[in-house]
Amino acid sequence: FSLILLFFYGGGLPFAALLQYIANPIHTLCVGQACSMASILLSAGTPGQRRALPNARVMIHQPSGGAQGQATDIAIRAQEILALRERLNQIYVQHTHQHISVIEESVERDHFMSAEQAKEFGIIDEVIQRRPDQDVE
Repeated sequence: FSLILLFFYGGGLPFAALLQYIANPIHTLCVGQACSMASILLSAGTPGQRRALPNARVMIHQPSGGAQGQATDIAIRAQEILALRERLNQIYVQHTHQHISVIEESVERDHFMSAEQAKEFGIIDEVIQRRPDQDVE
């Protein structure tokens, strides 16, 4: 058993990549809401280990941002947001196995899902009522 502490700065994308790097199974569980980057992290768990409670909600959307300053700086920021949108869409494709056109349409505006809808979409694998070790026969 080894414990490695990693420190980074940069929001959720580096953490999503870290979840893919770790060899051990990553269990993700949505208890309340997984919106925006949290939905990416929820989907980035180990396949078969991505779960949500029945009343959980998931929301996906394209990145948003604002820019001000000189026209050139605004154009640079716009290009960065568009590149980020493409990267996020590819991550959703990777984890949900949806076609890119489905992802692009789904993230055009805020797209809210119930736990069951998130399962059908491929963000999670299972909607759970109780912990597996609490099942009574």
